[in-house]
Parts: sequence; structure tokens; C-alpha cells
Amino acid sequence: MTTEDRPHGPRGPRGTGLGQTPRNRRELLRKLVWVGVWLVFMSSPVHDLAAGHHTPAGTAAGWLGLTVFAGVYLLLVLRNMGRPMRRPLVAGLIVVLCLLAVVLCLTLGAAWLGLFCYVSVACGAALPLRAAYWAVPATGAVMMLVGLATDLETAWNLVLVVVLIGFAMTGVVQLIRTTVELREARATVAHLAANEERLRLARDLHDLLGHSLSLITLKSELAGRMLPGHPDKAAQQVADIEQVSRQALVDVREAVTGYRRPRLSAELAGAQVALTAAGVSAELPAEPDLAGAGEDSEAALAWALREAVTNVVRHSGARRCVVQLLHRQTLDGPMLELSVEDDGSGGSGGDRGNGLTGLTERLEKAGGMLEAGRARQGFRLVARVPLTP
Repeated sequence: MTTEDRPHGPRGPRGTGLGQTPRNRRELLRKLVWVGVWLVFMSSPVHDLAAGHHTPAGTAAGWLGLTVFAGVYLLLVLRNMGRPMRRPLVAGLIVVLCLLAVVLCLTLGAAWLGLFCYVSVACGAALPLRAAYWAVPATGAVMMLVGLATDLETAWNLVLVVVLIGFAMTGVVQLIRTTVELREARATVAHLAANEERLRLARDLHDLLGHSLSLITLKSELAGRMLPGHPDKAAQQVADIEQVSRQALVDVREAVTGYRRPRLSAELAGAQVALTAAGVSAELPAEPDLAGAGEDSEAALAWALREAVTNVVRHSGARRCVVQLLHRQTLDGPMLELSVEDDGSGGSGGDRGNGLTGLTERLEKAGGMLEAGRARQGFRLVARVPLTP
């Protein structure tokens, strides 16, 4: 997958996407600022420490406790959003966070009750959804119990905020997880599309080069046999080889760029040339009746004809080949049927190689089907595609 194909997440090619681990210091700083905005609830504890209401030892212990509390909170929220930690560790850190909030509130006063907002946010962000549904109300209940020993009025004012902010965080986490899943799904779709394109290119090159190289080989053998006594006929065969080579080059370029869509009339003409060069008596329809056949259906039949004729020339050792194009009414609706039958004894029908496998895939994409197997006097290939009523 190229750089252009790689998903960038919901924030675009610049910046860290939701639920994405920071890749450099700049992205880490941006994410810290986004999370740090919520540290505004710590203004009350900071103001309480700065006001000098406590002894020097109490103030120092308060600053230390607040620093440890903020560090544990940021570790839980930041790390668990990007690369989740193990659940036992998450649960342990949340317990530490809750104990710190309880101890700081009981020792330093009601101004520290706002720390339970962070405990609730950590529960909503780091715990599984079902556990968070229990942990968030439990955090509010613990704060109310602490409020009984400090300031019940302040606790009542904060309990709704604590519960709502915790549940809101569970929604944010679900959004992040959905975004991550969508990013992974988009990457999977891009990977499948690349695989499909590789399969298409492999099928096209197999069918194109197999047919063209077989014809070039036959023409070369004929030119070699004609050179001693018929140099003018050998020169004609060499000219045909040049023409086939140039057309093969054009076909390969079209296949690589995705614009290769063969026409059945052109393939019938090419089949006549290939079968004649191989010394096979050919019976082909002069003008194909393609009424009701779409471009995809015609292209699928053209590929089928090319593969069938290539097998006749290379494998069958046949003397005679009959190609028919018929309109049939079936239980699945009107169908256009192409049949190629030879009287050879070659081994093309016993083993479904890459050619027939790729041909089956082409016909299935066009809504058609393929039948290939031994006939009474040789091998028979039948390809059907649906017609538009």
C-alpha cells in the first residue's frame, strides 16, 4: 500500500487521529494539550495549596500527591486510548487514583473533591464498557461518602458532574474505537482491491501472452520450414510475426493500465489466423450476433474464445475445430452461448489450469458460467453469459 493509499484517520494526513498512538514529539504534544485542557478541574486544589492554608509539610505533601494523581490520570487516559494496557493494570491504576483522591480530600479538605471528576473520566476511558457503567456511579457514591466527612453541599454540587462526565467519556471511547475499526476496515478494503487488481493483471497477461506467443511460435516454425525453398512465403510469415508481436505489446500495455476490453469479432478473426497457422480446419461464425449482450458479457466471451483456441493450438493436436455462437433461452433467462469443440486428443481438459480458472472467474463476474470437458470426439468448452431482455 503506497503512502497515498494509507489511511490518515479522522483528522487527515496531519495530526494524530483519534485512537492513534502519537508517532513523534509534535503529535504527543498536541495530544497532551487536548487532554490537558481537562486539567482545569484541578484549579481548586492548586488554589488551595497556593493560598497557604496548610502547614509547609502538608503543602509539600499536597503538591506531591497532586503530581502523582495527575501523572496516573494522564497515563491511564493517554496510553489506553492509543495502545491499551492490560486490564489488571488498568484496574490497579484506577484503584490508586481513587485512593489518592480519597486521601487528599480527607486530609486537605473539600476543595479537593473535584479530583473525583478525573477518577470518573479514567473509569469511562480505560475500563470496558460494562465495567464503566458500574464504576462511574460507584465513583459518585464514594465522593458522596467522602463529602459526608468534608463538605456535603459541595459533594452534592459535584455528583451530577462526576456521573455525567464519566458516561460522556464512555461515548468518546466508543467513538474512538469505531474510528479505529473504520480505519482498519478501509485498509482491508484497499488490500483486497490491490489483490483483485493483481489477479486481474495475472489473468490478462496469462491469456494475452499465451495466445500471442503460441501464434508467434507457430509462425516461426512455418517460416523456418519455408526458408530454403520459399523465401517470399517465409518473409510473409516473418511479417505476420512482427504484426502479432506489435499487437501483443499493445495488448499488454492496455492490460497493465486496465483498459483491455477485447471484442468478439476481433478475437474470431485472430482465432481464424491461429487455427489456420496450426493446420487446424476451422469453422467459425462470420458475423457474431451480439444482440442484447453488454460490453462485459462480450469481453468475457472474447476471453473465453481466446483461451479455448490457445488450448486447441497448444495442447489438443486437433485436425478440426468448430466455434458456434448461439442465443439460448434457459431457466435463468436468455443466454448467449459460445462453444468451441475440437476433435483432438490433447490434455487440456483433464487439468483445470490457470487459464480455465481465470476464465471461470471472468465469466462469474459477468454473471455467466463455464463448462469444459471431454466430448465425443475431443474436447468441448462452453461459455454462457446473460443477455439483457
